[in-house]
Amino acid sequence: MDTPTKTGRQPVKPYENNRARMLISCPDGPGIVAAVSRFLHEHGANIVQSDQYTMNPEGGMFFMRVEFDLEALDDRILDLRTDFDEVAAGFSMQWNIHQLSRKKKLAIFVSKEDHCLVELLWQWQAGDLDAEISMVVSNHPDMREYVESFGIPYHHIPVTPSTKREAEQQQLDIVNGKVDLIVLARYMQIVSPALIEPYRNRLINIHHSFLPAFVGGKPYAQAYDRGVKIIGATAHYVTEELDGGPIIEQDVQRVSHRDDVSELKRIGRTIERVVLARAVKWHIEDRILVHQNKTVVFN
Repeated sequence: MDTPTKTGRQPVKPYENNRARMLISCPDGPGIVAAVSRFLHEHGANIVQSDQYTMNPEGGMFFMRVEFDLEALDDRILDLRTDFDEVAAGFSMQWNIHQLSRKKKLAIFVSKEDHCLVELLWQWQAGDLDAEISMVVSNHPDMREYVESFGIPYHHIPVTPSTKREAEQQQLDIVNGKVDLIVLARYMQIVSPALIEPYRNRLINIHHSFLPAFVGGKPYAQAYDRGVKIIGATAHYVTEELDGGPIIEQDVQRVSHRDDVSELKRIGRTIERVVLARAVKWHIEDRILVHQNKTVVFN
């Protein structure tokens, strides 16, 4: 297994230089798969994986993920995109092509709780998160030494009610043009539309409940007061609606009347770290398509 460099980067595997992924969403109708396959064949590409899903063959939306190899991809990618515009226009497609050699760049936002951050760094170090971790941003200094031991820049930006607007502007200045995805790894601050809009469907949060149950603060205390028998965690894209964005992944675990709030939190930490890591991995691997307030996840 390739190991990451000490600069937050994953090495490029040889086959990735000529491999790309295409994500497509469009109104359903006959001929979409044939048109995409024919286009790639005519351009000399070899499809190595293809997934598709239709909401309703009559008037619904169609979603497709294609992974393909094409020799000299770097030299041909611009022409490929230009030529595909004509195919896309015929089916009213929304689409993009991502080269695997162009690793997605991540910023991880974190507060004091470190379990989700640690999981992401472990998976990245093991080669399971095929991305570049460009930076960690925190409103506390606690994890600087740990993060910097990986060769990853750590930015401490304190946030108080009176400085929140200025702090978010600093965050925007740091990430602007430098990252493709922001991950809120138990970042215990509500982010404003100023940060959400430029990262629409590229800003992932982990909420420590099985949404839509127990939205907002202290969900484990809410769950305990309600006497639930199952607790969970939800990874979702962030929108202006608090904890209301498109859900990417969820998981649960059974609990009992013997478990107090502290025990629910202990159990929940494992669920949170696993659910968030899955969601980030699927985004990195171009497995998620968003339609309205739902996701289609090819996993």
